[in-house]
Amino acid sequence: MTDAFTNAAGDGQYTINPISRGPWGESSLHARVLAGLFGHEVESRFGSDEFHCARLTIDLYRLPTLAPCQVTSKAIRDGNRIRVVELEYLSEGASYARGTAVLLKRAENPKGRVWSPPDWQVKHPDEVPPSEQSGVPKWAPMWDMRPLRPRDPGLSEQGQVWMREIRPLVDGVPLTPFVRAASAADWTNPGANWGSNGLEFINADITLYLHRYPEGEWIGFETSSHHSADGIAVGHCTMYDESGAIGSSTVCAIAQRR
Repeated sequence: MTDAFTNAAGDGQYTINPISRGPWGESSLHARVLAGLFGHEVESRFGSDEFHCARLTIDLYRLPTLAPCQVTSKAIRDGNRIRVVELEYLSEGASYARGTAVLLKRAENPKGRVWSPPDWQVKHPDEVPPSEQSGVPKWAPMWDMRPLRPRDPGLSEQGQVWMREIRPLVDGVPLTPFVRAASAADWTNPGANWGSNGLEFINADITLYLHRYPEGEWIGFETSSHHSADGIAVGHCTMYDESGAIGSSTVCAIAQRR
């Protein structure tokens, strides 16, 4: 058995390994794997040293299974400064998700000063003990998780956590900084929408914004916002590496019991 989440089968096709199981059913695919495959497709087909993927949006309108899949992509705009890519996740003759990516050409940063919030001041990941992973078997963890604040029943503080990938997305393909961020972005749903009864929202989308790609293995999440009404939630997390903020991730979600 491979340690990777998936195996490439050529022409955007992948087989899915059991470790990719999500928290919503024994045969469900974890959204982090789908998001990572979209990121891998964008970067491998349309990325370059000149262009930076500043936004990846994924609409999750059907819960995928662990059946083999195909990720298709096409450029809908290939300009001098902006590229826009459209993606789709297909499996067993059905469409499960669509996405768009916006790639912007790198340039010199403006000289003027612009306000930014201060970076978080937290412990280094090596100073934080790992935690157990909810919803995945102990014999096959998906990631290395280091919570900076416990999920207490009072929910009196913003959640903060460091996350590190411990297995490849695609067998034989090294993880890149962008694919690390794309795979991790789904954490915003449990990160922002976790409550006193655990996770009771399943996200219907993921939108990742990156002003720079992460450096190193660790990606940090700090819950920035959660609001919900009528069974609908919107959650937001600021994302970090060890040097500071790298961007943010936002999800909308619908009430769902596991």
